[in-house]
Amino acid sequence: MNFGLTSEQQMLVDATRAFVEAELVPFENEVEKTDHVRPELIHQIHERAIKSGFYAVNMPEELGGGGLDHFAFTLFERELGRTSFALQYAVHRPSNILRACNDEQKERYLLPTIRGERVECLAITEPNAGSDVRSMQCRAEAQGDDFVINGTKHFISYADVADYIILFASSGTEETKRGPKKLITSFLIDKDTPGLEVRMGSRSVSHRGFHHCELVFNNCRVHKRQVLGEVHHGFDVANTWLGATRLTVAAQCVGRAQRAMEMATGWAATRKQFGQTIGKFQGVSFKLADMATEIEAANLLVLQTAWKTAEGNAQDQDYAMAKLFATEMLARVTDQAVQIFGGMGLMEETGIERFWRDARVERIWDGTSEIQRHIISRAVLRPHEA
Repeated sequence: MNFGLTSEQQMLVDATRAFVEAELVPFENEVEKTDHVRPELIHQIHERAIKSGFYAVNMPEELGGGGLDHFAFTLFERELGRTSFALQYAVHRPSNILRACNDEQKERYLLPTIRGERVECLAITEPNAGSDVRSMQCRAEAQGDDFVINGTKHFISYADVADYIILFASSGTEETKRGPKKLITSFLIDKDTPGLEVRMGSRSVSHRGFHHCELVFNNCRVHKRQVLGEVHHGFDVANTWLGATRLTVAAQCVGRAQRAMEMATGWAATRKQFGQTIGKFQGVSFKLADMATEIEAANLLVLQTAWKTAEGNAQDQDYAMAKLFATEMLARVTDQAVQIFGGMGLMEETGIERFWRDARVERIWDGTSEIQRHIISRAVLRPHEA
């Protein structure tokens, strides 16, 4: 196992970082101040990402995507993590769950999304169904050739920009040894479908400009051809295609931590107190040493998980470990970075406080730290179960 990058992989890293610096970073302050990414800016990023070959890099070449393998894609995500989430999200990587589309759905949804003509969002979470996804109350009832959907989703990222929704809804129940269990079906739903209302959600302190919405379904009728995968097998679709999303979160956290580290190091090397730069005081230099060590450890864990994924050997606990350690590392690193900046660390002018705020959500979405620990501990104990 050698994580030394090939010349091709290094070129990808260098090209992605150059793209981020040229096309995304200049707009960070605008997004922070307005909590908005202008539609024309999104269009501009789309065009330049497509021109640079960075759009839909996670999709196979035969479908028109970039065809990056899991390891290269992780390197790509790490570099995108260095900038505002709202901006880097416009360098769109369509949800892998769209690979479950049938032939008709590919023409209507998957291929236009890869070409940059359409954008999707994923709707799973509900007010009373966060970590406990099976408790979702949004329901889809079969009526002839249609399904009638009623219920509410919230914390649905990018629904204000997306053209269509990948929805997960309860479609029935089955009896198990532990009692009734809800069956889940996934759907592709155009945002202009009658009976669907998209509302802006509460404002978050993390990732300004990347909004979370509420979706309200009121007798929303969709044809059975909008089912993604098979009826009652929505979780099969999700488990097949969404497994590595936690690795993506972990990779982006490493990239964000690296940039925060660079900013803190630059400040420590130039800020003077008591006649010398503050980086010469152990109280600061030791912080930098700890930050550098944690970032490197997280980076190696992320790369190892990416390598396992490429080899087809990654397990749920591998993704859980990578996400758990990288997200909690980012929290510690950004907090120390603010401390190194002192009072200026809390001022918007320096920009470091944004990394501190943005870090907070990473331990919650795509599975909380507690959920990750549950997955890991379950894997540790499993061999000892009778």
